[in-house]
Amino acid sequence: MANGFLPVTERIELVKVFHQPLPLKAIFRIARGAKTQADVVTVLLSDGLNYGWSEAVPYSRYNESVSSVILQIEQLANYQGTDFVNHVMSMPAGAARNALDCALWDLKAKQQNKTVAELLQKNTTPCVCAQTLSIDTPQAMADAVKALNNPPLVKVKLDNQDILKKMAAISNAAPHSQFIVDANEGWSFQDLVSCCEQLKQLNVVLIEQPLPVGEDHNLLNFDSPIPLCADESCHTRADLPYLKGRYQVINIKLDKTGGLTEANNLAKEAKQHGFELMLGCMVGSSLAMAPLSLLSGEAKYVDLDGPLLIKTDRAGGFEFNAGIMQPLNLQLWGGKNNKTLDSILSQMK
Repeated sequence: MANGFLPVTERIELVKVFHQPLPLKAIFRIARGAKTQADVVTVLLSDGLNYGWSEAVPYSRYNESVSSVILQIEQLANYQGTDFVNHVMSMPAGAARNALDCALWDLKAKQQNKTVAELLQKNTTPCVCAQTLSIDTPQAMADAVKALNNPPLVKVKLDNQDILKKMAAISNAAPHSQFIVDANEGWSFQDLVSCCEQLKQLNVVLIEQPLPVGEDHNLLNFDSPIPLCADESCHTRADLPYLKGRYQVINIKLDKTGGLTEANNLAKEAKQHGFELMLGCMVGSSLAMAPLSLLSGEAKYVDLDGPLLIKTDRAGGFEFNAGIMQPLNLQLWGGKNNKTLDSILSQMK
């Protein structure tokens, strides 16, 4: 059972699920589109005494919607105890399983009077966290990175339009920063070949998912001067054999793995295969980032800045200071102390 990390509870008396729209501070643009709010699904589980909760982000790229994820969760409401957990673990990897898996971990921590970090034997410390620039004009992106005031690490969303022009403007505006370029499957192989040498000179240290899923075979004999990271091409441990020889880094996201249980196992096995780790996220609140933040000590790159993109974060959310992400506040998720039902429901409407 997931190498002993599977959380099990004897009884589930309450399953509540909510859709929450979280308005963003500004329009967020990536290679495949733009949005002004994050639509998240929040789940509450209770055994009648203890409460666990979590947040997941359905993603249309993976044929998910808020309504489809809520339906998947509601279909499990009548199962109990070990049957409930087994049904969660048999669900396909995705946002619904993520929400349930992470809520189970939070519930288990309360039941055992331990933190999730203690259950997983993880230690967390402050870490560098990438701050994200969405696609815009070269000047607007340069202005945006200036406003971040010399961040140590910046994630730059880029489609295949004016790649070098935009990146040069950004690098000139923040000459002491390092950059991750995220193409979100938006480049051709020729785009990658033609720009990667120059990108390296512009302090780009990682290129994330340059090619569409299914075109990764073009990377097999490509000696990239910049490490390549699999995002959309990597969901669970089952993908690792295919990714070898194509990528050097994998991006672990809870909404792809289906929760913390598989994310933890994926991190271990990826390391054994020789991959470096990146921790990533969809746009959501600190509650969505909380479980994965426990793996930050094992990752070379951390990209959990989703809360910085929304207008109002949850109480007890992550603190970010000059590009440094502080450890998880255990009052938010994964701590020993139980919340009241009213305190949780007040943040789920």
